[in-house]
Amino acid sequence: MSKPIEVTDNNWDSEVLKSDQPVLVDFWAPWCGPCRMVAPIVDELAGEYDGKVKFLKLNTDDNVQTASRYGVRSIPTLMIFKNGEAVDHVIGFRPKSQLKQTIEKALA
Repeated sequence: MSKPIEVTDNNWDSEVLKSDQPVLVDFWAPWCGPCRMVAPIVDELAGEYDGKVKFLKLNTDDNVQTASRYGVRSIPTLMIFKNGEAVDHVIGFRPKSQLKQTIEKALA
């Protein structure tokens, strides 16, 4: 089963902006309770959408440059990128069904 992989300020462009498939990025931090709640849901979705969507995690404490570049002020923030552009985002903990709707909309 596919799991989200860590992305950093250094490899952001190659992993996200130049990806040939849609990318979901989970902006998180280790101290964030809601981030820990959403992580297993993101893991499940990564398995369900394996081969269709690339799942990445960005630790906002370690990668401040990218988080501020996209205006991430609250975490968890999940952003979906297509063709190098942010096309949708969800802020805060959301149930799996709502996250699936967001992903499906981006795939349509």
